[in-house]
Amino acid sequence: MRELAAASSQALAPSRGAVLLSLFVAGFATFLNLYATQPLLPEFRQLFGASELMVSLTVSGPVLAVALTAPLLGILADALGRKRVIVTAMLGLAIPTALAATALNLGELILWRFLQGIFVPGVITVAMAYISEEVPSEIVGSTMSIYITGAVVGGFSGRFLTGLIAHHYGWRVPFVVLGAITVVGALITWGFLPRARKFIRQKDWGASHRSVRMHLGNPQLLATYAVGFSVLFCMVAAFTYINFYLADKPFQLGPAALGFIFSVYLVGAAVTPAAGKFLDKFGYRRVIIAASAMMAVGMLVTLIQSIPVIIVGMALGATGVFISQAAASSNVGKAAKSARSSAAGLYVSLYYLGGCTGSILPGFFWDRAGWPGCVAVIICMQSITALIAYRLWKD
Repeated sequence: MRELAAASSQALAPSRGAVLLSLFVAGFATFLNLYATQPLLPEFRQLFGASELMVSLTVSGPVLAVALTAPLLGILADALGRKRVIVTAMLGLAIPTALAATALNLGELILWRFLQGIFVPGVITVAMAYISEEVPSEIVGSTMSIYITGAVVGGFSGRFLTGLIAHHYGWRVPFVVLGAITVVGALITWGFLPRARKFIRQKDWGASHRSVRMHLGNPQLLATYAVGFSVLFCMVAAFTYINFYLADKPFQLGPAALGFIFSVYLVGAAVTPAAGKFLDKFGYRRVIIAASAMMAVGMLVTLIQSIPVIIVGMALGATGVFISQAAASSNVGKAAKSARSSAAGLYVSLYYLGGCTGSILPGFFWDRAGWPGCVAVIICMQSITALIAYRLWKD
């Protein structure tokens, strides 16, 4: 009887392949949209007659929305479940994505982009909690890296498709295409993501708020939140202002070429799964310190005014960021002993607040020192990341 029960339980267990596929697709479809306007920023600067800082709000708008709504969606997910929230959020994300094509001015475009960001935490926050709860602890790092890889490929694809389609058909058409792809991604996730088996529904909203206070009193989580803030600050700063650097003299690249520059994301997509194995083997602290150094070196390399060399530098930087992202995301579930959706929600909030800051603050350094000023800010933040991980993280 015991053997029969074990065999029955194994038969009912969700397929690891289905879990990995659906998590990859969820990450892909979500991040397809989030930074899609980056290769269009120089075109928006000319089209709307606005400054670099103003057009960068099409990037910081959705990122700010993520930061503001992530804690609430984390609490809702602890009450409503995992798969339901993920699929609903993906379908909701497709609507303002497509409607962004109707924007008549920069203000309307920023508004639609902000509304896109409201739905994003429903995927990323809950996916992190799903992984930490449903996946065996010894493979959490490698599983998280698959989800991050989907996000990396989606981030590249969104930027590349936007730049390429805009070059041939104008800047509005890409939003319609991205919206349609997001719907397809939602349907795949709905069909393949197994229902959460270890989820415990929280019906007591007071308990949810108490869990948030508990997380804010956890030094390990606070250190992880700080690292997350710095990681996305650096990524958004680098991949936003590099577009202005390459669109101006002496490079003068157009939207399609700028979209192609984001192919460096594919290097990160190839490296991140291996990074998950390194996380499980060598520990989170050592890996993230090495990744921070990689990002800093990559940014220094971009100061050499040669397109191939700049691509190498951005590839190094992107790889360092994605490894750091996998380490920080995995460490949230490790540091939080309970109520992991709310813990992930707080992480996502601080993470994307860092991204919002990274799209705005470097603009002031751009005005005074151009790209070298932005590089200096990024290296400073990477140094802070390594120091926090070294002093406060535990392997």
